[in-house]
Amino acid sequence: METDNDTHILEFLLLGFSKQPESQPIIFGLFCSMYLITVFGNLLIILAVISDYHLHIPMYFFLSKLSFVDICFTSTTIPKMLWNIQTQSKAITYEGCITQIYFLILFAVLDILLLTVMAYDRFVAICHPLHYTVIMNPRLCGLLVLVPWIMSVLNSLLQTLMMMQLSFCTNFEIPHFFCELNQMIQLACSDTFLNTIVMYFAAALLCGGPFFGILCSYSKIVSSICRISSAQGKYKAFSTCASHLSVVSLFYCTMLGVYLSSAATHSSHSSSTASVMYTVITPMLNPFIYSLRNKDMKRALKALFVKRTI
Repeated sequence: METDNDTHILEFLLLGFSKQPESQPIIFGLFCSMYLITVFGNLLIILAVISDYHLHIPMYFFLSKLSFVDICFTSTTIPKMLWNIQTQSKAITYEGCITQIYFLILFAVLDILLLTVMAYDRFVAICHPLHYTVIMNPRLCGLLVLVPWIMSVLNSLLQTLMMMQLSFCTNFEIPHFFCELNQMIQLACSDTFLNTIVMYFAAALLCGGPFFGILCSYSKIVSSICRISSAQGKYKAFSTCASHLSVVSLFYCTMLGVYLSSAATHSSHSSSTASVMYTVITPMLNPFIYSLRNKDMKRALKALFVKRTI
């Protein structure tokens, strides 16, 4: 691999999942299908929210933003992997790798923060229903989207700029299908102590903090639901947040499983395979979870298809 004074790397190699040529068409077809389902599924959610005025409420406003972020999150990694398989190349330029890390961190943190905002929205709707429209006013909803964007951009910029200060001397093979921050830090031959500290601090602050906020919101939601006297009222209250709770559980459990499994096995191959869960599977399943468990969304999607066929 060519270098320029050991610091300006021209390209890295993304090793992906398998070195066997006969398995590449299967991997290409599988990931291409999942990517198309993710993009079209989330686009349908966005179009349904825009086209149906019944869905012009904070809950679906945040859902449409989450769908947009999911499309961007998946588009950061999968198209490059599909291109490499198609061209039978594993190369990614140093600039491309840095860009991929920037947007991957950006949209991953945005995903987490938007899930937290949606948990707060459900908390207000169930615990303070009489004041919901006053509390969740358009100005606050705008701020609850803008602030996560600002936090995500600043965090991603900091992590990427610190990443650019590292030197890479001998090992340019990334045992992953995308440029992942932790893997890149491990490949560096310069001192990575500060990078590691900042990475874990940001993870604790921007992943652990929101997760704690979601737990607090749902503990209060469950407490409020338990105080509802009628069984029908309890079911209606729980059904309004069941989809969101399913997505939160899926996202956090898969992400936690990735890092716990990689820490336990120390296997790069198992880590890259497990990463598929939160980078590909979760964004793909989100539209199904929200549409299948939500009557308003199913009605809007049905109306959307009827308009397209007329």
